[in-house]
Amino acid sequence: MTQRLHAVALVVPDYDQAIAFYIDCVGFRLLDDIDLGNGKRWVRVAPPGDDSSSLLIAKAVEEQQSAAIGNQTGGRVGFFLATDDFARDHASMLAAGVEFEETPRHEPYGTVAVWRDPFGNRWDLLQFKS
Repeated sequence: MTQRLHAVALVVPDYDQAIAFYIDCVGFRLLDDIDLGNGKRWVRVAPPGDDSSSLLIAKAVEEQQSAAIGNQTGGRVGFFLATDDFARDHASMLAAGVEFEETPRHEPYGTVAVWRDPFGNRWDLLQFKS
């Protein structure tokens, strides 16, 4: 049997705002944007070079979902973007206006810096030691 994590839902206030940020500022690719009717869409984005997992952009449609925007992981870093070139991606993301909470730091596992998307979700940009 083979299994893999296909997608992780990310609750946002607006599909197009999320698509624009993840494509234009972070450099992800748009995999799907399918109209499902009644204002609902199937929207997936993924980092370049990754065909095994994605973010499913999910628009909040009720109060409980709206309350979770930016706090889906209770304030912890909940998303981890691994790169093969930390300096390149850090510089590119800074130039595109991505908000980093800290300067890059070196940990036993690699180089890392925490950043936030415009919705408040905390991410690690990291390059693992080889």
